[in-house]
Amino acid sequence: MIIAEQKPMDEILEFLQGHRKVLVLGCGTCVTICLAGGEREVATLASALRLGGKLETVEQTIERQCDAEFFESVREAATACDAILSLACGVGVQLAARLFGDKPVYPALNTKFMGTNEAAGKWAENCLACGDCQLGVFGGVCPVTRCSKSLANGPCGGSEDGMCEVDPKTIECGWQLIHDRLKALGKLDVLTGVAAPRDWSKTHCGGPRRLTREDVAD
Repeated sequence: MIIAEQKPMDEILEFLQGHRKVLVLGCGTCVTICLAGGEREVATLASALRLGGKLETVEQTIERQCDAEFFESVREAATACDAILSLACGVGVQLAARLFGDKPVYPALNTKFMGTNEAAGKWAENCLACGDCQLGVFGGVCPVTRCSKSLANGPCGGSEDGMCEVDPKTIECGWQLIHDRLKALGKLDVLTGVAAPRDWSKTHCGGPRRLTREDVAD
């Protein structure tokens, strides 16, 4: 899921200077799960914004802000406000701005990464959305994300006792994880080969990426 956290209050207040009535809009999926943008966070942030007595807020949360159809339920509320404060990831903020072209749309969150819930209140990055997934080769451990240097052929010389030199106290060596996983699967022979250089054109070159399923597209 996408992991995000709330922006500093000072930054949010700076966005909202000059506005009187604001739609505080939450998202019911990823940012709800990571406790950053669900109904509870919308209520808390809206309450804080009203404390100064200068802002009127309208609180709404839709199922997800990355899908245009869910915005229809808040169109009336958005029309009645002079700005939208989105508690969604950057994707949701951009879609809201596109759908409500006559309204300023501001982000209340900083989008951090795609990851998993490790424990209560703890999330860890697991995927960079590189566009060329090699998890099937490396035993379900991503070298691009789990290796601090995103090495396609590792390990480097900076690993000691299974920990990475970038931060030996908290960062596990991604390539140690890959080695241990492949060993458990009886596939260590995979590491005798040399992985080809990554094709980064599948990731960031040429503008925003798109995916179309011809079997379901209009």
